Amino acid sequence: MKKVALVFVLAVFVPSLVLAWLAVRSLRDQQLVLERQRSLLYQAVADSVAKEAANLLAEHQREFARQVEALFADHKPIDIAGSFDGRLRKDWPLADVGFTVSLDGQVYSPNLFDRPEARRFRLDNDKFLCSRESVEVYWNSPKGTINLSQLDEKDGVQSANASANSSTYVKTSKDNKLLRNVEPQQVQQRMEQQVYSKVAPSEAEFRQLIGDSTEGTLARFLQNKLNLMFWYRSPRDPQIVFGALIALPKLVEDLGRLVKVDSESLHNEICVALLDDTGRVAARTTPAFQTNWKRPFVATEVGEALPHWEIAVYLIDPARLSQSAQTLKFTLGLLIAVLVLAIGVGGGLIVMDLKRQLILARQKTDFVSNVSHELKTPLTSIRMFSELLAEGRVLDKEKQRSYLNIITAETARLTRLINNVLDFSRIERGEKKYTFAKCDLVGVVRETVETYRPHLEANGFKLECDLADSPLLVNGDRDALAQIVVNLLSNAEKYSTDRKEVRVEARQLSQPLPHVEVSVLDRGLGVPQGCEEKIFEQFYRAHDSLSSGIQGSGLGLTLARQIARAHGGDVVCEPREGGGSCFRLRLPSAPTLATNGHE
Repeated sequence: MKKVALVFVLAVFVPSLVLAWLAVRSLRDQQLVLERQRSLLYQAVADSVAKEAANLLAEHQREFARQVEALFADHKPIDIAGSFDGRLRKDWPLADVGFTVSLDGQVYSPNLFDRPEARRFRLDNDKFLCSRESVEVYWNSPKGTINLSQLDEKDGVQSANASANSSTYVKTSKDNKLLRNVEPQQVQQRMEQQVYSKVAPSEAEFRQLIGDSTEGTLARFLQNKLNLMFWYRSPRDPQIVFGALIALPKLVEDLGRLVKVDSESLHNEICVALLDDTGRVAARTTPAFQTNWKRPFVATEVGEALPHWEIAVYLIDPARLSQSAQTLKFTLGLLIAVLVLAIGVGGGLIVMDLKRQLILARQKTDFVSNVSHELKTPLTSIRMFSELLAEGRVLDKEKQRSYLNIITAETARLTRLINNVLDFSRIERGEKKYTFAKCDLVGVVRETVETYRPHLEANGFKLECDLADSPLLVNGDRDALAQIVVNLLSNAEKYSTDRKEVRVEARQLSQPLPHVEVSVLDRGLGVPQGCEEKIFEQFYRAHDSLSSGIQGSGLGLTLARQIARAHGGDVVCEPREGGGSCFRLRLPSAPTLATNGHE
């Protein structure tokens, strides 16, 4: 048993405790895990809005190209080059200024003296548009990246430092990397360093940026203000470039309609905001929400078309995430505790059942030894006395009668033993059948006692009976009920001491329900304290037959209780006042049972 328990502890319990310990350690990281899961979810929201914003800008770029081609329906490109500013603003409200420039460095539109906006645009951009200076710009073209290190010497394109008139807005670190205007909390936690932007300006001339492309976008900062320009070259005259300075307020209005939370479950959790290049809010989903806009939970850059503009996601209630993590931690901790408890309880039950099985196996082994001893003793007596009688060695009539009585008693003893074993086997297999009929229990007890009386009195027992005068009717199998009485009498005989007294009583009781009670009382060894129920277990014996010399197989009381319960009753054991034991058979009175049935 100790070896089995040790194997169980080493193979099951210890690994379970190790896994539980590892699980408990992982609970400390649940908040990080939950934040990581949430960051991935919210990052997807930011990426989705940023992608829609980029798509909207691309659509506006295509719309600009369509507006330009529409103007060419009745005119040549060169014919409308000078009046392009007015024509474009009239048909396309998103344009703040329309400009036209040739690749040889001539600006056709807008007119320098047309309006203040046009004049300011010309002063800020003429040198750049005429490719007479290089400036820092953010650009995007369907043709892909332009290799600015390879200059076309034949065309006279030369690199130059940005002039004093160009913007110096770009923020850089000591490694000349661009820093983002916001510091997403999740990125900071993972990287533990400065967060750099994915977009960076290129210093180049206008003609160099255009290259062989037919359309694109340019963004540059002048006096810390973003200037976003669309440009387009028509196949009708590739030498003329038509462009538009975009009205940012109107563009922001269009972008604001994209800033939304599609998932209903996230409306009360997050606020999505569009941040401009200075980190100020241009649009948001929750108007009343206020926070440190520089510290979003996650953020995504819109791209080169709107450099340093961000789609940011903020937690409306930051404490809610911690509460969710604590709830998850508590739930998982409780689950781990329950599982460890279940493993412990299950392991304990397994050990208990294993112990019970080992005890049962030992009892079965003892049972085989007991039955062998029980069979050997009467068979030896029967063989010895039958041989004496058969060989004619005993001539005295009294001795012959005594020997015959011994043979008869030992034969009955063998019969009871074998019947007990066979009945127990049938009950275990569910094959035991009972024939229920109304019968007088007093009559069954009287007949059984009178049959057993000669045997008890021959062994020096004083047998007393106190039976009811009137019949006590029960529904039951007469032979099975008689077997209960025989087993109880046999038990009283085996565990007797020097006071060989047996008393049998039978009476009708009304409490708690009407029932009949048969009591067999003895003055024997009694039942050890705590074994009142164990003595009814199969093969269990409070006093081992081989060591104590007490005969028996350990099945008599087991069969008595099983038969009684099959009849709707029970057999119980109580200590008898003055020493000994009292076994009581209780059966329901006949009116409470059906007239027939089977187990």
